[in-house]
Amino acid sequence: MKPLDSKTVENTRERILDTITSVTLTHEQKVSNLSGLAVSLMDVLDLPEHYLYYKDKGIICDLNEGNAPLRPRYIVPDYDLLFEKGCAFLKLSPPTDLQEALNTLLIFYKHVPSVTNFPVYIGNLDTLLEPFVLKESYESAKKQLRLFLIHLDRTITDAFCHANLGPQASVTGQIILELERELQDAVPNMSIKYDPAVTPDDYAEEAIKTMLAVSKPAFANHPMFVSELGERYGIASCYNGLLIGGGAYTLVRVLLGRLAQTATDSKDFFERVLPDCIETMASLMDERIKFIVEDSNFFETNFLAQEGFIRKDNFSAMFGIVGLAECVNDLMLKDGYTHADRYGHSEIADNLGIKIMDTIDAFNSTHHSEYCYGSGQHHLLHGQVGIETDSGQSPTVRIPIHDEPAELSDHLLHAAKFHHYFPSGTGDIFPVESTALKNPSFILDIIKGAFASGCRYLTFEDSNADVIRVTGYLAKRSELEKLDGGDAVLQNTTYFGLGAAKESKILERKPR
Repeated sequence: MKPLDSKTVENTRERILDTITSVTLTHEQKVSNLSGLAVSLMDVLDLPEHYLYYKDKGIICDLNEGNAPLRPRYIVPDYDLLFEKGCAFLKLSPPTDLQEALNTLLIFYKHVPSVTNFPVYIGNLDTLLEPFVLKESYESAKKQLRLFLIHLDRTITDAFCHANLGPQASVTGQIILELERELQDAVPNMSIKYDPAVTPDDYAEEAIKTMLAVSKPAFANHPMFVSELGERYGIASCYNGLLIGGGAYTLVRVLLGRLAQTATDSKDFFERVLPDCIETMASLMDERIKFIVEDSNFFETNFLAQEGFIRKDNFSAMFGIVGLAECVNDLMLKDGYTHADRYGHSEIADNLGIKIMDTIDAFNSTHHSEYCYGSGQHHLLHGQVGIETDSGQSPTVRIPIHDEPAELSDHLLHAAKFHHYFPSGTGDIFPVESTALKNPSFILDIIKGAFASGCRYLTFEDSNADVIRVTGYLAKRSELEKLDGGDAVLQNTTYFGLGAAKESKILERKPR
């Protein structure tokens, strides 16, 4: 292990003291932050030659995974297997009724790690729980599920925790949709795997009523995900498509808008700047993966792997993209075009964006990553939602806030040009006027058309709702205001959401 320079050590010591003395962090948040600071003092990875250059310029970012990753970033356990055989390590037998099933899940969740120290995937809850719910009266099942959801919101204190519903209609799903409207909680995040050939319209409209009330469940294009990942996939964290029984070792991202600033024009960008950066980023990802698999001993010692709830065969890694819009707009100006020729408003600009994504996709499809068995030993491209410090960089491949096309149809068709690049997820968010609450069938028609056009993942939300989708995760406006006033809040994601509200103007999206 290499020694750290004194400046890095001193800066970390100051951050540790700031964390300990914070008046807005809860005890659990302090403990989590301190553990991350401890790992930041390590120096065990063999970093690529140009990585520190890109890191210092804010172009490549490892999203605070730490200098010595001790477990995969995202873990997607096989909960069907848990219900089938129980868990020896946790001394859990297969459940026989709804009470036992919910208790088994709540115990198991406490032991599913991730980069947040909370589970980022809690299962396809409707299909998982339906056999037990059908043994109960509707009122009894609803009471038990209400307590279950309240428990999740109060103990899994960040909204990267993600539940799935669908694509089939179910009694369990109906109850959960009703409860989410009533509870108005940000946790868990939620998606419905929507397939117009399988999901009944009346059930999808119930999901839309809930989505407009609490910004969830978002709609995932189930046929698209199945075509890329197979039937055994889950939506985790923000909107990450990953294999069940596996997950993602790491998520590293490139901020393309900042990368474009280092190029003289688009020719220089494609010939010199982009190739070096994405090669550096892929090498960094491979080094992080290698440490997790070969050195951390996670798969050799953790009960999830030992009992088959996860397998290395089902893991991949996520090659994240941020700021395509700003990248395109910068290069267009450098190539002599005007402001009118910009991303989302010009075919020339959009074609440049497609060329950039085609170049990254071609590189990724030929880059060999030894342990990414779940995706053919290649990384998965991911449209990353961004973080609170991404000033001036739009999440994933979205059109910047305040520059949205006048027509919603044009905005959706633009998104469809880019969503297909990202098997491990990307998505768009559209606030709508409260009048949409009266006509969920209208929203459903829009979703059907958007998915038929190639969109992957969409959220429509009431522009006046308390629970909002920040970039991919959820937060409550009321909690953002509380934190902004200097009070402690329960969920970590509120901190991220407040930064996004101030820096990225996420509360100023154009209502439709």
